Amino acid sequence: MLNEKKSGVIRDHLVQHEETVSVAESVTSGALQFLLCGIADAERFYQGGITAYNIGQKYRHLRVEPIHAKAHNCVSAKVAEQMAVNVCGMFDSDWGIGVTGYATPVPVSGNKLFCYFAVSYKGIIQVSEKVSCKKMLPEKVQHFFARKVMDAFYRYVLYTSQRL
Repeated sequence: MLNEKKSGVIRDHLVQHEETVSVAESVTSGALQFLLCGIADAERFYQGGITAYNIGQKYRHLRVEPIHAKAHNCVSAKVAEQMAVNVCGMFDSDWGIGVTGYATPVPVSGNKLFCYFAVSYKGIIQVSEKVSCKKMLPEKVQHFFARKVMDAFYRYVLYTSQRL
């Protein structure tokens, strides 16, 4: 679960502005969905999510550009950004979060653990970052990435709220 302060900021901003959020996950495999639906009153702003784990599903459901995706094993900033933008159309949401990466060491990643994530708002990328972590159990990596992504979403929502 997210702490109450962060959950409250996300909830209050989205509810107050009548905005919604949806997520497209790969490496976190549902962890973001779990965190979002655990926020009080989530039904007022959380539209849903999809876990698309391979290139076929990312292309089919999230319209990820297949040539680029294949060339990068579906792990790049561009793929995360396309996931974030296109999940909004799938769930008719204002905000979209996309995340893709590696929770286990594999040769194609240089045996490093990292993810790319992006946050979109009304079809425009607001945040696009890479997060790395040390080696640990895959489920711990997934939760680490999910918390980092939610922390970034919280910071952006907080920043947006303060500007209004």
